[in-house]
Amino acid sequence: MNLLEQQLTYPHNEQLPAAGAAMEVAPGVHWLRMGLPFALDHINLWLLADEAQQGPAWSIVDCGVDNAATRANWEAVFVRHCAKAPVTRVLATHCHPDHVGLADWLCARWQAPLAMTAAEYAFARLMAASLPGADGTAAVAHFQLHGLTDQAMIAQLQGRKSYYPNLVPALPHAYQRLQDGDMVRIGGRQWRVITGFGHSPEHVALYCKQLGVLISGDMILPRISTNVSVFAIEPQANPLRAFLVSLSKFADLPEDTLVLPSHGRPFRGLHTRIAQLRAHHLSRLADVLDACAAPQSAADIVPMMFERALDAHQLSFALGEALAHLHLLWFEGKLQRQTGTDGIIRFVT
Repeated sequence: MNLLEQQLTYPHNEQLPAAGAAMEVAPGVHWLRMGLPFALDHINLWLLADEAQQGPAWSIVDCGVDNAATRANWEAVFVRHCAKAPVTRVLATHCHPDHVGLADWLCARWQAPLAMTAAEYAFARLMAASLPGADGTAAVAHFQLHGLTDQAMIAQLQGRKSYYPNLVPALPHAYQRLQDGDMVRIGGRQWRVITGFGHSPEHVALYCKQLGVLISGDMILPRISTNVSVFAIEPQANPLRAFLVSLSKFADLPEDTLVLPSHGRPFRGLHTRIAQLRAHHLSRLADVLDACAAPQSAADIVPMMFERALDAHQLSFALGEALAHLHLLWFEGKLQRQTGTDGIIRFVT
């Protein structure tokens, strides 16, 4: 456990739910953990005890990617928990594949509606359809403008055209909209919708005051900082600013709130972790600003921010995050943005 983690409290210590099983972490709140086919090797999903006209029911929060292993895990969960209490609602925190990959399958399996924000649903439909500008190859020209010249890596990125549809082959054709401040009744308790920005278009976290529980999705993670990237579809975005502003929306929650993140273990120490995340990004911004005493592209910044070797999947996020830090400084007027004779965009003080 690193020094930052030691400042947080993990009420379940190293205990993890077994594959295909649910572990209760608060009254009526059950933790599921399923595998992912990339470096971030797991996602936490949540099964919430609910009620329907016919009696006890379940609501699901987040879905996992669409693959045989995840479907098998869900079927095991259904056998253990859903024989007498069916799933009547599926909620998705945001549009990324590990969160909505199996949404269509789950909703069809239980004839249950999907609930998410409008922007997340629209982006999920956009990417699942692999429309121009939103398919896996759109990143190539975007990152070439920002200094990516490694031909082998470019070839790998060009081979990712169907990356999203492979993990999210379909979405329900209709949805129920969640909006900031909505109160969603689940199992006789009210859960407040808190939207956040920067990691995804209109991310949802869910807070239950009665339980003192926050399902934080990817907005607040205990071990890593969630990815905040500038993507090809919005090439002049300022997502890091949006992310840091969004963290303020959790200011009214108690410090001892039980935080249920999408990756890592449930923890307490919400405001401690938010302070850590702010300090992390401020430190990165200072380093990037210093580096830009000489012109730097996003590709030039990546090795400074990410010292380990990166595969194509990781590099796309690293380039996007490096650019997010450069853009925040550029929008604040601390950096100038220049396009060189080689066509590469660089930033300089």
